[in-house]
Amino acid sequence: MFIEQSRFFVIAMSKNKKPIRPKARQPRGFADRTADDIRAVEEMMAGIKAVFELYGFDPVETPLFEYTDALGKFLPDSDRPNEGVFSLQDDDEQWMSLRYDLTAPLARYVAQNINEIQLPYRTYRAGYVFRNEKPGPGRFRQFMQFDADTVGAPSVSADAEMCMMMADTMEKLGIARGDYVIRVNNRKVLDGVMEAIGIGDDEHAGTRLSVLRAIDKLDKFGPDGVKLLLQAGRWEGGNEGAGDFTKGAGLDEAQADKVLDYISGVAIEENDGVAELELIETLVRSAGYDETRIRIDPSVVRGLEYYTGPVYECELTFDVTNEKGETVQFGSVAGGGRYDGLVQRFTGQSVPATGFSIGVSRLMTALKNLGKLETRKLQAPVVVCVMDRDADSLGRYQKMVQALRDAGIRAELYQGNPKQFGKQLQYADRRGSAVAVIQGGDERAAGRVQLKDLIAGAEAAKAIESREEWVEQKPAQISVAETDLVTEVRNILARYGD
Repeated sequence: MFIEQSRFFVIAMSKNKKPIRPKARQPRGFADRTADDIRAVEEMMAGIKAVFELYGFDPVETPLFEYTDALGKFLPDSDRPNEGVFSLQDDDEQWMSLRYDLTAPLARYVAQNINEIQLPYRTYRAGYVFRNEKPGPGRFRQFMQFDADTVGAPSVSADAEMCMMMADTMEKLGIARGDYVIRVNNRKVLDGVMEAIGIGDDEHAGTRLSVLRAIDKLDKFGPDGVKLLLQAGRWEGGNEGAGDFTKGAGLDEAQADKVLDYISGVAIEENDGVAELELIETLVRSAGYDETRIRIDPSVVRGLEYYTGPVYECELTFDVTNEKGETVQFGSVAGGGRYDGLVQRFTGQSVPATGFSIGVSRLMTALKNLGKLETRKLQAPVVVCVMDRDADSLGRYQKMVQALRDAGIRAELYQGNPKQFGKQLQYADRRGSAVAVIQGGDERAAGRVQLKDLIAGAEAAKAIESREEWVEQKPAQISVAETDLVTEVRNILARYGD
């Protein structure tokens, strides 16, 4: 008896216990996208595609996941892949990772299909990439890139064309000359500097990467800040103990000065990199791109280790106000360079390649700052109201919706609770609909429908003082023959544009 009572008590308690509900929240570093954002990106990407295809590039798409070892920089240790990527094991215990960029997957695709594709292979890709890094303001774990690459072209004429295509893309999107510049350098030149200061061998690979990252901060911290990063390191606030500390590359003063001489334009010994830059400059000038659009700049380094030759960045030069209220230049929205070793990792054969990547979200922000991204607003759908709920009436309402759609007019049948007619008009108002279609039993018997111009009605209602007067006048509401439904709806919509 006691056992049965205890069991009843437990069951009763479990029935009375409130269910545990998950909290609705975004994962950190990820973002939802609204209809306006999606359409803005689509509009911008259409402009980018138009330029890329004009240059003879074709699209290709690779999966979101790659085997982790194909990403090159990130390899699994005994338990899990290194930090930086989101990874999992598939059913045969092989590590797979969400792609970190669009370049490594392209290298794998080319290596896998090397006998089927035509070299040089000119291709573009757009899609999301994922970084397992600490998120922050403007720094996301998922973001979109738009890449263009030429694989199998050893001449730096391919790099010159990439720079010209980048400039044309900016202008296609409405960014005026003077508001952008394509800056070009060559990693072979910088490699010569690394050799000269004694860090050119494999043993100093980590030091070289720290040097590259330090140089890349020139526009942000200036020469003095870069020198700190080249040596012991830099405090965020400028003084010891102020803010976070970034560890430096560990160069001595003489080494750091030599690097600073290089990025400030002090003449260096001629090498293959210098000759390649001279050829790029000749090609772009011959095509009509002057130094205000494309220029040689020794401070461009690009942070990734796999670049082997020319590197380039698209920098937007107009002023914006940052989160601290300071006036600064907008900065880089795209960049890339030559990476002759990535495909070779798979094939063992030299397959030269060059390409660049556009940061889609960042470029979209820039276009919004310039007022160059006017998102085309789709007209909200016409709402066909539900007055009667029997099957025959619902069928007639659905037939009206279909007639409007067949005529190319966005339309929807009200799918909420139809008991309160006022709620249906309220729904249409909140949707931004211009027209509501109303047909009760009397209208159906007479073969007519009521069309309510919701935009004009809202204006007229401002002058009406009572609900009774509003019901009596039915502002901006007309009765039309059911056979004229499409024509009359189109006439109302025409008042408010596309």
